[in-house]
Amino acid sequence: MTNTLMRSPGAAVSFSPPPINSVEDTGLNVLWLQDLALKILYNQGFMSGFKIAEAIALPFAGVTDGILEALKREKLIEVKSSQGGLGEGAYTYGITGAGITRAREALERSQYAGPAPVPFEVYNEAIRRQKTGRMTVTARTMRQVLSQLVISEATFQRLGPALNSGTSIFMYGPPGNGKTSVARAFGNLILTQSMYIPYALYLDGQVIKVYDQVSHKLAPEADGQATPSGTGNLRASPRRDPRWVKIRRPFIVVGGELTLEGLDLVYDETHKFYEAPFQVKANGGIFLIDDFGRQQVRPRDLLNRWIVPLENRVDFLTLHNGRKVEVPFDVLIVFSTNLPPKDLVDEAFLRRLRHKIEIGDPSYEEYREIFRRVAADKKVEYSDQGLAYLLQEWYIKRNRKLRASHPRDLCDQLIDIAGYLSVPPTMSREMLDRAATSYFVDI
Repeated sequence: MTNTLMRSPGAAVSFSPPPINSVEDTGLNVLWLQDLALKILYNQGFMSGFKIAEAIALPFAGVTDGILEALKREKLIEVKSSQGGLGEGAYTYGITGAGITRAREALERSQYAGPAPVPFEVYNEAIRRQKTGRMTVTARTMRQVLSQLVISEATFQRLGPALNSGTSIFMYGPPGNGKTSVARAFGNLILTQSMYIPYALYLDGQVIKVYDQVSHKLAPEADGQATPSGTGNLRASPRRDPRWVKIRRPFIVVGGELTLEGLDLVYDETHKFYEAPFQVKANGGIFLIDDFGRQQVRPRDLLNRWIVPLENRVDFLTLHNGRKVEVPFDVLIVFSTNLPPKDLVDEAFLRRLRHKIEIGDPSYEEYREIFRRVAADKKVEYSDQGLAYLLQEWYIKRNRKLRASHPRDLCDQLIDIAGYLSVPPTMSREMLDRAATSYFVDI
């Protein structure tokens, strides 16, 4: 089989999917590909040869043309019209009665009718090869990435090595101090890097959708290769396998909605194909579990699910027939929680997490810097005297903890009040008292 993945020296990604010159290069059964073309024609009606090639994400010359020719010979499709001089790719094809019967039989097995999938083992090889394409960050890079955040130097010095590990981070601390903001800054950094993922995978006759327009951001093709259209189709390129799409390295966030079922293959009983779980969609990037401990599933059960992937860097997924398959786990997984670690995890599990980082409350000086930056950004007139009053009256006297999110929220309160009074937003004592009164709640 010729469909192996080659490194691309000097490129932004460590390989480029090789070109497809024949059906054999796809690694898929020709009858399966014929059924895929029939399902697309059944759903779409009349289509040109080039449009069919776009829909199944395979080149027309040497691949799709052969599939259509075989379907014509079996009288499953027919040419409805042709445009002289433009070649067979411009012919308009329609499905016949016999073709409709076979398409319906194929749809009963699976209603998947999109880009042709990539064999599962080829995907696994691609993920392993692209692992080497990760960027190593330096202190200078980290200062640029986190320049919008005010973080203690001690915390800052722990974040860079944690990101470079590419394995796991456990961030904990009180709410509102920037744990999610730090993780999103990591995500913005990896979004500068690219990788290839397939639209879908083929495993034992089953299709697993991988590319997700919500979770994945497209990367430009610098060399003019194929790029997806708004409908998810491709214009075939001879330079690489068009079943793959170039994306920014993924940054996927889940919160309280995460369940154990969401970490395994999700089988659609109606449409009869699978959706890849979150961690597979995050392969090559970052997977943030925000508000860890707030999920409906017990934290211990959720953590136990990660023992094998974290230790061995492979995961196991289960098909609905019970078969388990191994998939690479090339994910930086970030647990972020507001709850005390002792209430969530035991020492044995903490040993499996490479980096444990507390994001604590800001100091008074850090709080002042945050307030100054936020006020400038939101066009609130900043005042050191006003901040000193706020700290004395609403924090020190009331034994209230500083939170990094308070300056942003209090400035928003000031803007709301100023708009109502038709005055500029300032940090006067009266305005600060009104803002704090409507923001803080003693619990």
